Amino acid sequence: MMQGVLTNGRVRLLLSKNHKCYRPRRTGERKRKSVRGCIVDSAMSVISLVVIQKGEQEIPGLTDGSIPRRLGPKRVGKIRKLFNLEKADDVRQYVVRRPIADKDGKKRKAKAPKIQRLITPVVLQRKRHRAALKKQWAAKSQEQAATYQKLLAKRQKEAREKRAQRQQRRRRLTSQAQSTSH
Repeated sequence: MMQGVLTNGRVRLLLSKNHKCYRPRRTGERKRKSVRGCIVDSAMSVISLVVIQKGEQEIPGLTDGSIPRRLGPKRVGKIRKLFNLEKADDVRQYVVRRPIADKDGKKRKAKAPKIQRLITPVVLQRKRHRAALKKQWAAKSQEQAATYQKLLAKRQKEAREKRAQRQQRRRRLTSQAQSTSH
């Protein structure tokens, strides 16, 4: 339903950037789309509405009774916000529990959600472990880099010595060849 289209059927409109019911994919793009008018008639089976303002009388089945929320908050921050708790307070004491109907004489039970983002000693331990692993990896990589640099330096030194020996041998041979030719 598009507001401002005063008909109870569908019409095809050329829609652009600032219109409802259409999101352009490129700048300046327009598209002809089929939209329904805003007039309600008997052809509609369901309408989704929100009560904004209540009059003097109650609407039977809608505003005459309040239905409580079935579930409470699950996340730590939202539980703290709901009950106005401090950081030091134990959030687990304030979880909204949902009673379950008892079956043939069993003790009455209550269900509570698993609290998410709860900082427990185990969570802190895992965090410390991850940090320690990172440090170990960094130290190991540094050590490996140092040994590789040593090996590289050794190989370069050997190559230099080999090159120097070859040049010396070449010089010796050339000097001998020159001395024998004279």
